[in-house]
Amino acid sequence: MNLQLQGDVIATGLRFPEGPVALPDGSVLVVEIAGGRLTRVRPNGELDVVAVLGGGPNGAALGPDGHCYVCNNGGFSWRTDHGFTRPTGPAVDYEGGAIQRVNLASGAVEMLYTHCDGIALHGPNDLVFDAHGGFWFTDFGKTFEDRMMRGAVYYARTDGSFIRRAAHPVLTPNGIGLSPDGRTLYVSETETSRLWSYPVVGRGELAQEPWPSPNGARLVHGLPGFQRFDSLALEESGNICVATLVRGGVSVFSPAGELLEFHEAPEGYCTNLCFGGADRRTAFITLSGHGQLFAAHWPRTGLALSA
Repeated sequence: MNLQLQGDVIATGLRFPEGPVALPDGSVLVVEIAGGRLTRVRPNGELDVVAVLGGGPNGAALGPDGHCYVCNNGGFSWRTDHGFTRPTGPAVDYEGGAIQRVNLASGAVEMLYTHCDGIALHGPNDLVFDAHGGFWFTDFGKTFEDRMMRGAVYYARTDGSFIRRAAHPVLTPNGIGLSPDGRTLYVSETETSRLWSYPVVGRGELAQEPWPSPNGARLVHGLPGFQRFDSLALEESGNICVATLVRGGVSVFSPAGELLEFHEAPEGYCTNLCFGGADRRTAFITLSGHGQLFAAHWPRTGLALSA
């Protein structure tokens, strides 16, 4: 079923927004990848800079301590044509990625992780907290003109004491989310437009499929043609909503792998979404190429996230 997103643009002038986080007061946090900052979008559309992060803040989530945790990809280079901005490769000063923690009250920024077992993080992208206070995150890897560094899925604790690589290699892993019961981890791959799942068998531990699975995961769905997957969010029912690039919009999949709906967006760089509002039936969607945050009326209730 193909549908048009119904709603309104609630903020403009953002520099490639991503990682939306709906707050109880009705405002929405977004990272601005090209701006290197964390920004609060007020209900009236006003923008307040919460913290300057540098690099390329790519994903965000609220932790159990009330702080905002950010995946920083280390920065991109950019191209803008006719008001549309897109990343083209690593920043010239790229030195690696990181997980950062932001105090929302003070704007103070801490560098939590830059390495795992002595190996540098290449391009942390998106994260989700579990019911135990830890978080899963994707590392997209890094793509250069002549080579590609493959990515991975990690698990970490909020106090900086533990980080573990749980799945590797994964080709351009991007969005990440947990099923309502916390027993299944979903990961979207950008360049393959494939959605994968892993059984969660312990804190930071995933069950792995044998070869020929390329990454130890089970394939949930893969779209035909030239489409690319970005980040994702889950509905309360367990459906997985994947922000889809090129054919911009949101693809909705059942846990069994059925493509249920496609909600077409106003542009091709529909990069991420979260659910908010009093009934969690507002989908806040980042339209990154034109620097907008869109509030869409969603047909079902979004999943309440662990924090």
